[in-house]
Amino acid sequence: MTTSGATSPAGLSLVEVRSRTQLGQTNVMPNDTGRSFWRIMQANLFTLFNLIVGGSFALLLVLGYWQDALFGFFVIANVVIGVAQEFRAKLTLSRLAVLNAPRARVLRDGAVSEVAVGEVVLDDVLVLAAGDQVTADAEVIEAHGLDVDESLLTGEADPVASPAGRELMSGSSVVAGSGLARVIRVGADSYAARITAEAKQFSLVRSELRSGIARIIRWITILLLPVGAIVVNGQMQAVGGWEVAIATGAWREATVASAASLIAMIPQGLVFMTSVALAVGAVKLARREVLVQELAAVEGLARVDMLCLDKTGTLTEGRMVLDSVEPLTTTELDPAAEAALSWMGADRDANATARALAERFANPPRETGVRAIEFSSRRKWSAVSFADGPARGTWVVGAPDIVLADVPDSMDALARFAARATAGERTVVLARTDVVLDPTVEPAEGERAPEPELPAGLRAVALVSFREKVRDDAHETLSYFREQEVELRVISGDDPRTVAAVAREAGILHEGPGFDARTLPTDEAALDAVMAEHRVFGRVTPEQKKAMVLSLQRLGHTVAMTGDGVNDALALKHADLGIAMGSGAAATRAVARLVLLDGQFSRLPRIVAEGRQVIANVERLAKLFLSKTTYAILFAVVFGALL
Repeated sequence: MTTSGATSPAGLSLVEVRSRTQLGQTNVMPNDTGRSFWRIMQANLFTLFNLIVGGSFALLLVLGYWQDALFGFFVIANVVIGVAQEFRAKLTLSRLAVLNAPRARVLRDGAVSEVAVGEVVLDDVLVLAAGDQVTADAEVIEAHGLDVDESLLTGEADPVASPAGRELMSGSSVVAGSGLARVIRVGADSYAARITAEAKQFSLVRSELRSGIARIIRWITILLLPVGAIVVNGQMQAVGGWEVAIATGAWREATVASAASLIAMIPQGLVFMTSVALAVGAVKLARREVLVQELAAVEGLARVDMLCLDKTGTLTEGRMVLDSVEPLTTTELDPAAEAALSWMGADRDANATARALAERFANPPRETGVRAIEFSSRRKWSAVSFADGPARGTWVVGAPDIVLADVPDSMDALARFAARATAGERTVVLARTDVVLDPTVEPAEGERAPEPELPAGLRAVALVSFREKVRDDAHETLSYFREQEVELRVISGDDPRTVAAVAREAGILHEGPGFDARTLPTDEAALDAVMAEHRVFGRVTPEQKKAMVLSLQRLGHTVAMTGDGVNDALALKHADLGIAMGSGAAATRAVARLVLLDGQFSRLPRIVAEGRQVIANVERLAKLFLSKTTYAILFAVVFGALL
């Protein structure tokens, strides 16, 4: 539902809230998985295979030959296993949710109220602060240093500054500042609901074992119709013909013999034993911290020839580490600069990037900073000022193009920064000035502190580079897949240059920056050509990830997709095999077929080995059952015809 009118700073009145609630303009999320329990029962129970075997089972029970009807338990077991697997998948999908905030704060009649997420209505004014989740699509109408983390939705690693007028997506989180936002879409129309609705649609993992066995059983079942007629006629002739059999009651023994012949032709145990083999594989993987959400997924990775990887949380650990520090004015970093970096790394309000400094710089100055300005993604810098000691003055860390914009003789530093940025490195500049900032003055009640400004007299001291920590097991695991002739694609919502740098470090052969998905064609043929040529992609939206997976499938690949964010959910849903990290979003884990509970990327080769073992075991079972079926049909046809 789209917005219909402006909202005052006082928010909606209770009358307006009631009116919108009656019109159904509430933030209630749809919960339909697209397949009811009855439809699951129908799909597994009412088949031609079950009709023949189940009919024979029922007939023998009616005739009183229950000891000859034990084969019927295979039918019951197959139906129970099929229904249980599908219903378990349905329950998992029904719990899928992008929104996990139980309540939201809204402005109504000029006062802040706390309501359930489903009670938020169109045009409500959300009251946002650090730590809150945006519970409905909204437009910012007032912002005070509002920074929003959209990484789970878009893959963009850095918080996004959100001034007035910017649209916020439901499911994103506030990491800094505060503000007010007017709800513009609720319920099924919101971003979170659209992602959830498609991810919840019921589907089974594509299994060649399951489809192959089903195809064999279907042909055998069709063949049984003429063969069954020959068998039944032959048994009746063996007891003296139809008239004699009916007159003497010998038809009962003939019926039992006919049922035995027909059942011998049906490999009813093959489905059951295949499920057992898959279940044993799932138990083995569970011992290795791999959760199998659907039994057929055990074989899936063994057949994959295209592995698509998300960057953050999959190839990387999701944290920054210090890469290098390059002094700009001296050959070595002076102790004062080291002390300033140590203070920033140890600051309790430091962001994830600044905390990475503490690994190398662990000796903060004894002097207390007279003023500290925390980092903001909007102004892109932070600062600390000391009144005395070796580190006296003000130290600023931030984006070089912002911090050095008005600094003379900074062309060399900016050129070095540009070269590093092109290579995908995340680089900030450390700058210093002798100016000591005044201590922070608390604003009067009802007023906000003025926005800090860069101090005068700054000079560049050093370029500090960070990189995302690539998983220790990533290089070895990806080498294994290359040896197995599995192609690799890296698909991320982050900057293409950063994605390309991580891919190279992880061992994926790639030259130059990654492909910027903002220029990705929408035409299927053109998209297929791009996917066939390029390996690394950045700035990819959730819908584009899904389109890319479908494109690779059109190119004839069996595709596995790994991920941990909500932005990966649609791609995992449509891939032949979706693999989620245990530390990822709940929505992603719900749609995945396999979950790496401990997040260890190195578990994947073991899954491949287990899948191949299951395939080999089932192939041996199939040969046994099909040999038995072939001989049973030949004997029945030959002797039935002779009689």
